[in-house]
Amino acid sequence: MKVENQQLKAFLLDSGLVKKKDLDAADKKAAKTKKRLSDVLLAGGFISEEELIKMEAYILGIPFVNLIEEKIPSEILKLIPEPIARSHNIVAFRKKGQELEVAMLDPEDLATIDFIRKKSNLKILPRLTTPEGMKQVLRQYSKTLEAEFGDIIKKDVGGIKSLRDKGLDEGKNLKKTAEELPVIRIVDTLLKHAILQRASDIHIELTEREVLVRYRIDGVLRDAMVLPRHATSGIVARIKVLANLKLDEHRLPQDGRFKVEAEEYKYSVRVSILPVFGGEKVVMRLLSETADAFTLEELGLRGLALEVIQDGLKRPVGMILVTGPTGSGKTTTLYSMMEILNTPEVNISTVEDPIEYR
Repeated sequence: MKVENQQLKAFLLDSGLVKKKDLDAADKKAAKTKKRLSDVLLAGGFISEEELIKMEAYILGIPFVNLIEEKIPSEILKLIPEPIARSHNIVAFRKKGQELEVAMLDPEDLATIDFIRKKSNLKILPRLTTPEGMKQVLRQYSKTLEAEFGDIIKKDVGGIKSLRDKGLDEGKNLKKTAEELPVIRIVDTLLKHAILQRASDIHIELTEREVLVRYRIDGVLRDAMVLPRHATSGIVARIKVLANLKLDEHRLPQDGRFKVEAEEYKYSVRVSILPVFGGEKVVMRLLSETADAFTLEELGLRGLALEVIQDGLKRPVGMILVTGPTGSGKTTTLYSMMEILNTPEVNISTVEDPIEYR
C-alpha cells in the first residue's frame, strides 16, 4: 500500500517537520497538478528524501534501513541475482538463521519478494531504504577491475615492453609478444573479471595517452580499467592469436571466435577488431555456453508481463518482438522462450545473423 496524501499531511502536521502554510500550499499544488504530495514537497525542498521515506516507512509499519551505513558480505548480496536486484531495486543485506532482510524501494512488489523467497528458501523481511542507498549497494555488484585485480594487472603491465623498446621488427615479433606471460595474464584476467561481472561485451579502446577497457553490463557501457598505451600491441596481438586472426593485418576489420573455459563457466567469445587512428579497437562479445538456460523469471519478468509472454507462447501462430540495445539480452530472452517450447514433439529451426550461441 502507498501512503495517501492525507495520511502524509496529517503526519507532517503532527510532527511539525513542515510549516502549515507551506504544507497547505504544497497540497493545493499537488491537487492542481495531479501529483503526489510527497513529490511536490521534495521538489520544493520542504523535506529531504530520507526524511520522507522514513515517514512513509513509519506510516506503513515497515522498518527503515540506511544502506549507506551497511557493510554487506558478498555471500549475502549474491543471494539475489544482480539482474533482479537492478531491475526491481531490491537487495539482500542481512541474514539471521532462516530469515533474510531485504531492502527495497517499492514495498508493494510482492511478486519479487515471493520469487526471492522461493529461490532462497528463506523467510523474507522487507525493509524500506532510499534510492541513494540502493545505488550504493548496487555498485557493490560491479566492483571495479582495480579493486579486484588491480595489483595483478599493474604488475603484469610493468613487464610489457613495446615493440619499439625491444628494437625488433613489429611484423615478425607480434606472435612472440602475444605469447609473453604478462600479456597472457592480462587478457585472461580481463576475460575472467568480465565474466564474473556478467558483462555481455568487453571494449578495448585507444585514447590519446592510454587504453580504456569498458564492460557492457545490462546494456550500459561502464569503465572498468585504464591501461598504459604501450600495452596495446601485446593485448591486441594476444586476442588475435586466440581468435586465429592475422597478426600483421592492421588496415582491415577482422572477425573471429575463441572459447574460454573454467570449472565454474564456459564461454564462447566473438571478436571484432577494427582499425582506428593510431592502432586498433577490440570488441569481444561474451556468450555463455552453459547447459542451463535462464528461466523467464530469472531474467526479471514478473506479473502481467510474464503472463502475456506465457500466453503468447501457447498460441499456435503469431509473432513476438524482442527489442533493446546491444547486450541487453534479446537473444538470451528468445532462447529462454525456445527452452519452454522445446519438447520432444516439437521441431524448432532458427534463423540468426550472427549466430551467437553454438
